[in-house]
Amino acid sequence: MQAKLGDAMTRAAEALDYEMAAVYRDRLKALTFIQGSQAIHAEGLGDADIFALASKAGGMCIQAFFIRGGQNWGHRSFFPVHTAEVSEDEVLMQFMAQFYEDVPPAPLILCDREPAETLLLGEALTQRIGRKVRIEVPQRGDRVKLIRQAQRNAEEALERRQAESSAQGKILAEMADLFGLEGPPDRIEVYDNSHIQGTNALGAMIVAGPEGFRKNAYRKFNIKKPETIAGDDFGMMREVFERRFARLANESGPEDEAERDSGEWPDLVLVDGGRGQLNAAQRILEELGVEDVPMVGIAKGPHHGREGREVFHLLDGRELTLPVNHPVLFYLQRLRDEAHRFAIGAHRQKRSKAITVSSLDEVPGIGPARKKALLMHFGTAKAVRNASLDDLQRAPGVSSAVAQTVYDFFHG
Repeated sequence: MQAKLGDAMTRAAEALDYEMAAVYRDRLKALTFIQGSQAIHAEGLGDADIFALASKAGGMCIQAFFIRGGQNWGHRSFFPVHTAEVSEDEVLMQFMAQFYEDVPPAPLILCDREPAETLLLGEALTQRIGRKVRIEVPQRGDRVKLIRQAQRNAEEALERRQAESSAQGKILAEMADLFGLEGPPDRIEVYDNSHIQGTNALGAMIVAGPEGFRKNAYRKFNIKKPETIAGDDFGMMREVFERRFARLANESGPEDEAERDSGEWPDLVLVDGGRGQLNAAQRILEELGVEDVPMVGIAKGPHHGREGREVFHLLDGRELTLPVNHPVLFYLQRLRDEAHRFAIGAHRQKRSKAITVSSLDEVPGIGPARKKALLMHFGTAKAVRNASLDDLQRAPGVSSAVAQTVYDFFHG
């Protein structure tokens, strides 16, 4: 596989296709990285966690190896942020302290350098799990070889990350030119709605930036207002935007300025839909006092269902289409698809919760099986509550006696 990738990279370079040559180069590096990680020799080490830190051009990567029973049980790269004025040993200490909040440490932790407050960190981890945890910096032997391999992997992972960020930066800059933005967006918010025939409706927001998706900033908005009609996408969008920009609905103040300055304010909002959805979103934000957020609507073109024919609607009235192989188009499709994936996943979770927790729990004599049968047949607890006795009796798995009990409970 490595030989094939090397040949492909050479052919692409000879053909002056330097972009494809770079793609093959990155794939070759990734394959070498994976194979190197799998070839770790840690016999006799027992259980240990290994950490190494690489730093370059303002970025940092911490590479972690997890050894159990002398075998490599996996590896992972982490990229700490906001490290400009923090020393490397402090970054490593803070990372380890946070990492082990949810993960039990191995009895032996090997590092490529002394974390800040090593003794204090070791004592805290020892108390947390009730057994001795040693933090060491190897100086000789096979353990030094493991540390060096972790360092190499950290350096390679950081180089790939920075190369990807550079390519991402070019895409964002080109997107800024296409959409007439002031500059490459640092925070992009994408919104999507999900419901089935109006039930369990919710809105979803994902966030992306130069470093990729910011999943810790994703939000779900359960649609709660009684005036929002089931299946009304415009009404759902209004409720979502009102809650996202809630403070501005009342009065702009220092808190809002702080949000803008902190990077929590969107540089671009993407709306799933065409001109109508975009105009409605603009009106909603204007009513909330928000008039400085660029927005773009993403709509399928005349050939619905065919990716690459999307039409991009801008607030100034322009409509843009991009070539099917355009990098900006690929990027925007990824954003839209991620928003849809997140919305669908959140909706499924909500439906699952609705099946297990509902007003039917209060009906005496209704166990999980009958409750599920009623919900599967009627769709929602509200529909069960409003059903006639005849409708209840016709539900699969529901006897006449149970139907009478349910009906009497809600109508007695």
